[in-house]
Amino acid sequence: MTEPAAVGSVADIVLPPRSGPYRRNAWGFGLGTLGRDMAATMVSMFLLVYLTEVVQVSNAVLAAITVVLVVMRLFDAVNDPVMGLVVDNTRTRWGKFKPWIAGGALAWAAATVVMFSDWGVEGPLFVVVFVIVYLLWEVAYTVNDISYYGMLPSLSRNQIERERIGVVARVCANIGIFGFVIGLVPITSALEDLLSSAQSAWLALAVAVAVILLVFQTITLVTTKEQIAGERVHTPLRELFSVIARNDQLLWVTLAMVLFMTGYTVTTSLGLYYFTYIYGDVGMYPVFAAILGVSQIGGLLLFPLASAKLGRRRVHLLATVSCAVGYVVFLFAGTSMLFIGIAGVLLFAGQAFIQLLMMMFIADSVEYGQWKLGRRNESVTFSLQPFIYKAASALASGAIGVTLILSGINDAESAADVTDAGVLAFKIAMMVVPLVLVVVSWLILARRYRLDETRYAQIVADLRQRESAQEVRDGES
Repeated sequence: MTEPAAVGSVADIVLPPRSGPYRRNAWGFGLGTLGRDMAATMVSMFLLVYLTEVVQVSNAVLAAITVVLVVMRLFDAVNDPVMGLVVDNTRTRWGKFKPWIAGGALAWAAATVVMFSDWGVEGPLFVVVFVIVYLLWEVAYTVNDISYYGMLPSLSRNQIERERIGVVARVCANIGIFGFVIGLVPITSALEDLLSSAQSAWLALAVAVAVILLVFQTITLVTTKEQIAGERVHTPLRELFSVIARNDQLLWVTLAMVLFMTGYTVTTSLGLYYFTYIYGDVGMYPVFAAILGVSQIGGLLLFPLASAKLGRRRVHLLATVSCAVGYVVFLFAGTSMLFIGIAGVLLFAGQAFIQLLMMMFIADSVEYGQWKLGRRNESVTFSLQPFIYKAASALASGAIGVTLILSGINDAESAADVTDAGVLAFKIAMMVVPLVLVVVSWLILARRYRLDETRYAQIVADLRQRESAQEVRDGES
């Protein structure tokens, strides 16, 4: 494999310089994230907003739904490796990833529309219907997500190429995420005026998101092509958890990132509540979201430059410090939008680095697992990425539900209805707890993760020697 040129500029990252399969894979895979991350964001960040502000569920129903979200997301997260095993054992003329990507996308789009439809029920029956619809949504999401990100390690084995593909993917994902976040309030307000119903406005938005999801997933299906086929070895179900448990580097990444993403999800999910009930001006939320979006995308574009000059370990430390300082500034910012904006830049630029590092750490664990166990399991390995997001989302959902109830925000009509004690409880949940989780996450990876650039290069070289030797043996037989 020809080595790519060294990273030299932001332009090189935005438009990968190589032609052929690498460039097609970078854009084809990256663009596929745009619509799917919109759909994921609509539910992961704003489902509770929809339920409390539009449907206006009672505290009793909110408490029941909170328990449901925690249990179902944890249960679904544990099942992700099983889906990874199914994908890894799939053999079709279209490869093992694309059939599941396509089927998952179709079901996911449909479930998203149903999620924000008017079910016409209340009380306990509402909770029952919610369980059914949410389960369908989670299953569809799992099928698509496991197969989609499982494909990433097969697109290239080169770390620099993977970083660039990852950057394009995360930039497109963040355009989808923050495009949705920024547009949520003005778009739903405009649709509500047009349709005379807040619920109809959210349903119309869900339909639009579902269409965008399908369009961009189609781009991925048409343009991407696997470059690393891997061994045609069947992995039996009885060996599934052994494949994960014996990959110690993957386990340390998973633990550290569950902690980090739990804190991050709590912060982002409480954002709209913060500007509505703490800051007192919901109109500033789209402005804040725009600042965060630009910060994240800027951080992603700068990542390969920073990684090339500093190495991943130093980049991880720098990003963690940036997040920690951002939380401290946010905590003491008061009503100053200037300091809130500074906190957002620090927090989300650092978070962009860490999320991309997480993707790269997991991708590199594929080769580590192949080197250590003699079997290449991309989807099983990458099933730990959605596991991270779902486990973090489950823990965060519990924290968010408890925070909204204990702070009094679920019963509040405006910022004036929230007591000082409620404000303090809210800020501790949104800023202090995530700060602690960020620091603990860094400590785990700093002490336990060993796949730096040098070690990874040694593993890949050894794998290539094994593959060459196997080709010789196959030729002689």
